[in-house]
Amino acid sequence: MPLQNRVSPFGRIDTTPARGLFTGNRGVIHDPDRKALLRRRWTTKAWIVCVCAFRDRRRAVMGRNGPAGGTGWTELFFLDEVTALAAGHRPCFFCRRDAAKRFMACVREAEGGAEMKAVQADTILHAQRFAVSGKAHMLSSATVPDLPDGTVIAVGELAYALRDGTLREWRFEGYGAARSPDTLPPEVQLLTPPLSVSALRAGYAPVWHDSVAS
Repeated sequence: MPLQNRVSPFGRIDTTPARGLFTGNRGVIHDPDRKALLRRRWTTKAWIVCVCAFRDRRRAVMGRNGPAGGTGWTELFFLDEVTALAAGHRPCFFCRRDAAKRFMACVREAEGGAEMKAVQADTILHAQRFAVSGKAHMLSSATVPDLPDGTVIAVGELAYALRDGTLREWRFEGYGAARSPDTLPPEVQLLTPPLSVSALRAGYAPVWHDSVAS
């Protein structure tokens, strides 16, 4: 039976049999005995996105994976890195060190903060995450074509990822049909946190699910 551990671009954690390319976490937010989420949705501002396979390590999803049988962190799963960035996560410095270094280099370049550390970026991201604030970042649809590839917007409950000038509908199973920015309503919601958008604009290239090419 699927567990409640699949993350949407809105940052919500849902239950679906669909699989994803990446895992990650927001700290310990599950009960290992019930293999179910607790009411809280994070215990840290460091929301990260990790690879699913690393150094032959094995984990019991939503089990006891911490030292001496402790709970350990709660495994969450994402369709791809574009989804994870939209939800407010950033690359892990442990299992994805090269990607994390590239991401922070792009953030520093875009923000002009040569000394910015990951902990500072996490604080900024936390204030910008839709799943945390519940506040939408609204944009004029006329500005959507100027956003960098990998940015995710929403029209109501539908999320779209920008790719090569078109919008691809996001689904847990993969990307759907393309939509032209010209068909958007006057305003749309920006899901990807502005800090991550600045990293994308500065050249950070996230990993896409293969379905985007279909």
